[in-house]
Amino acid sequence: MTEPNQPPTVERALRQAEVVAALAAVLPARALLWQREDVTPYECDGLTAYRERPLAVALPETEAEVAAVLRACHALKVPVVARGAGTGLSGGAMPHRLGVTLGLAKFNRILAIDPLARTATVQCGVRNLEISEAAAPYGLYYAPDPSSQIACTIGGNVAENSGGVHCLKYGLTLHNVLRVKGFSVEGEEVVFGSEALDAAGLDLLALVVGSEGMLAVTTEVTVRLVPKPQLARCIMASFDDIRNAGDAVAAIIAAGIIPAGLEMMDKPMTAAVEDFVHAGYDVDAAAILLCESDGTAEEVAEEITDMEAVLTAAGATRLQVSENEAQRLTFWSGRKNAFPASGRISPDYMCMDSTIPRKRLADILLAIQQMEGKYGLRCCNVFHAGDGNLHPLILFDANNADELHRCELFGADILETSVRMGGTVTGEHGVGIEKLGSMCVQFTPEERAQMLALKRAFDRNELLNPGKVIPTLQRCAEGGKMTVRKGLLPFPELERF
Repeated sequence: MTEPNQPPTVERALRQAEVVAALAAVLPARALLWQREDVTPYECDGLTAYRERPLAVALPETEAEVAAVLRACHALKVPVVARGAGTGLSGGAMPHRLGVTLGLAKFNRILAIDPLARTATVQCGVRNLEISEAAAPYGLYYAPDPSSQIACTIGGNVAENSGGVHCLKYGLTLHNVLRVKGFSVEGEEVVFGSEALDAAGLDLLALVVGSEGMLAVTTEVTVRLVPKPQLARCIMASFDDIRNAGDAVAAIIAAGIIPAGLEMMDKPMTAAVEDFVHAGYDVDAAAILLCESDGTAEEVAEEITDMEAVLTAAGATRLQVSENEAQRLTFWSGRKNAFPASGRISPDYMCMDSTIPRKRLADILLAIQQMEGKYGLRCCNVFHAGDGNLHPLILFDANNADELHRCELFGADILETSVRMGGTVTGEHGVGIEKLGSMCVQFTPEERAQMLALKRAFDRNELLNPGKVIPTLQRCAEGGKMTVRKGLLPFPELERF
């Protein structure tokens, strides 16, 4: 594991004293951390292989304090990295070594539930699942459901454009957010989107959703709520051949069926999950699919019958339909616990995130099997199969520098192979620092220059989450590869400050 990389002690101490003094003037003492032991818990997000300690951590409790922190940092030209629950998996919330981490966990209030308009207005630190819990008395819920929904925050979901197992039918965060309120790098209030059918002026909502904290700091979000379906049932389908399972996914969509959820797990992942949650999975299958239908009882009955016919024709060796709500939730509990299940069988894992055309699902799985031999590491695979979003979990030991290096190469190979198959380097986890090199593979220098120009239109000095998402010309000239050297974070982009 790489050690946090710090500038010379004197330079850092002087800069830290200056920053802490400026922030102490606008924040109460309880809202400002700078001692080593206090800031260490903030040194990484869910991508734990890379770590940095910030100069300070600001924990504002009001929007006025957020604005004041941003103004103070802008005046000093200090980088700012916004952070929610820290559940991100691409290093998007990793601190800057000469910057401030802006923790927004205290913004955790649900401001309004409007059952008639079917909307909820919440602060950015509200947990994803908490929105559905608050809307439940009105027969409503918030559809995007990432596996980390018990912990991840809506502000983080906006930053990454998160999805979840039901995103095929109900869409990603972008499709379920109406309005985002926050602050620019200068501390000016900004609003994207509207609760009305249209927004005045340029509609920049789609721009800020998925921008990974590079354009503005989100403090408040208005989301769309949907009615809870009368009924939901889930099919667990087993396949003795990976290609048959992949073809089955494409066949379901080709048949005009849009399931509420369509997920795929390979044999190693199924075994890990079954040993953890005992969901009743077929551990002998080469791959299993979870196919869910929701709606009225009549709609569900018809769709389940149609999906069973397609799955059988595609070569399913076993079909099991949930008989009640408890069993349906058990089926999904396995899928939603894929990550912790992997943590039980390996000291560490790195979860990749790319997207490919559905028809290439089997091809990428077979390619990953070849890569396991090439890099000498195991990989468990779970997919949002309906939209081709892959989540291979590469198992390694972060205490072994060589294994970490091979893991990085393995991950880059998966991403580059996805691009060659007509896909993209990310689906819902963002680019962060993890996929900087792979951005060089997918996008031309001209395209990357346009991305940078867009960021600079919002943030001229590149102070909001710098060194993330958009690779430098130097990195792409070097082939986009990461190199791990003890005590030196492998991201030269961060050394500009």
